[in-house]
Amino acid sequence: MGAVDLTTHPGHLARRLQQAHYLLWNTMVSEEITSPQFAVLNALVAEPGLDQRTVGERVGLDRSTIAEVISRLGRRGLLDKVRDPQDGRRFLLRLTDEGLRTHKKLTVRTARMNQVFLAPLATDEQVLFFDLIRRVADAAEGLRNPSEPLVAPS
Repeated sequence: MGAVDLTTHPGHLARRLQQAHYLLWNTMVSEEITSPQFAVLNALVAEPGLDQRTVGERVGLDRSTIAEVISRLGRRGLLDKVRDPQDGRRFLLRLTDEGLRTHKKLTVRTARMNQVFLAPLATDEQVLFFDLIRRVADAAEGLRNPSEPLVAPS
């Protein structure tokens, strides 16, 4: 049995795409704030006062990863945890003024980075690309949620 053509393997291509994104992120956006950390900042700009579990769901991070991301952002002074007055076991998250400034600065940089990242595609191809990878990503989320079918309806 000979070697397989990895250019036909979505996981191989997804890893290469992720490597390219990581490189662009570190050179054009931030070496301090990671893409998942930015996603959390962004979620809290959209919906201030979410709890940690909900933020994790919004940005697609598992429980242990979101806990680490929240901890790092807290140590950097970019977000505050406030005890939920309705449920003393929960903490609600809000960006600090520095967190809001950081989000604003990184939003401009991510827009520039995305232009570079997607430059090989025409505008209509970019729309199709997003549609396709969103559909695959959404279906993959279902693999973690056993209540959803493993095979997408045709």
